Amino acid sequence: MNLDTLSLIALVLAAVPCALFFINLLVYRRVLKGPSRSDTAVSVLIPARNEEQNLAATLEAVLANREARFEVIVLDDSSTDGTAEILKTFARRDQRVRGESAPSLPKGWCGKQHACHVLAGLARHPLLLFIDADVRLAPDALSRMVHFMERNPAALASGVPRQKLGTFSERLLLPLIHSVLLGFLPMHAMRWTRRASLSAGCGQLFIARRDAYKRCGGHAELRASLHDGIRLPRVFRKAGFATDLFDATDLASCRMYRTNGETWRGLGKNATEGLGAPGRIVPMTALLAGGQVLPFILCGCAPILSSKALVLALSAAAFAILPRLFAVLRFRQPLGSALLHPLGVLALLAIQWSALVRQLLGRPSQWKGRSYGPSERIQPAEAL
Repeated sequence: MNLDTLSLIALVLAAVPCALFFINLLVYRRVLKGPSRSDTAVSVLIPARNEEQNLAATLEAVLANREARFEVIVLDDSSTDGTAEILKTFARRDQRVRGESAPSLPKGWCGKQHACHVLAGLARHPLLLFIDADVRLAPDALSRMVHFMERNPAALASGVPRQKLGTFSERLLLPLIHSVLLGFLPMHAMRWTRRASLSAGCGQLFIARRDAYKRCGGHAELRASLHDGIRLPRVFRKAGFATDLFDATDLASCRMYRTNGETWRGLGKNATEGLGAPGRIVPMTALLAGGQVLPFILCGCAPILSSKALVLALSAAAFAILPRLFAVLRFRQPLGSALLHPLGVLALLAIQWSALVRQLLGRPSQWKGRSYGPSERIQPAEAL
């Protein structure tokens, strides 16, 4: 294969996700403000395991919400830090807050999925909002999401909160969430069909209709999974329900990880249920490496390229970087992360392959002080 052909391939692999990114922005919109019916209330459900550094700020943000009827239920999942005391303080202060203790984790369950399943059973209201304990809601977030669900046929909806970034790994890797979501999922087709493969979500924030949740089985249908962001929308779609996505940048924020090592482990713990699945990792590696990394390598080889190949390579690099530059403005991402885009993609692919190797070697995933062996999780080939 000559360099002219290679440059043309890189151009195609970069141009298609770039075009899809901007087409998807017509669908992936922010939630508009508007009046909601007074009889619509939401249960805010928060699983908490050793979350003393997050829980107080999260509850303060929820309780600051206006123009919405809600309850807050926090499930203390065998915490060994000050989580329980923080929860008791808030429950005494505000009757909208309920604290519950999680029952023992049954065999074959992931801790978070079990906690969410228990929380859903405790909820009293027709809308269920699942948020992680490190998610901070905006003061109008609940009323706007209720407004969205009242005017949308979807039984489940999700959005990616604004990611607060500290360490180098966070800044390099987490902004890629939007690149992969908007560059590779045809969202118009997602809305037109109920195909399970055309769905996605963010595990940090899900809002669901309680009746649909119960009918489809909810988190009980993905009890062994570590990737509810992918798996939960598919459970709803397989039951015949519609799911949707919205831009949650101004609805919520989240500091997902705190260290470089935590970022690597966190992204790797469920990689084999997403991009790193055995049946998906090779084509996704080809698409990401060919369209997001190769153009920059070719540009670095400019002295040996023909004038045609150079134009193609430069065009491919422009298509690869353009969505990242736009995301800096739209999703409040750091410019430095966008400029290091090919390095970020290489790091993401390294995490996916590392996770797959770990699974093939039978090594467990570690998260929140618990160990999950490959045999205990839903096999990714079937999940896809």
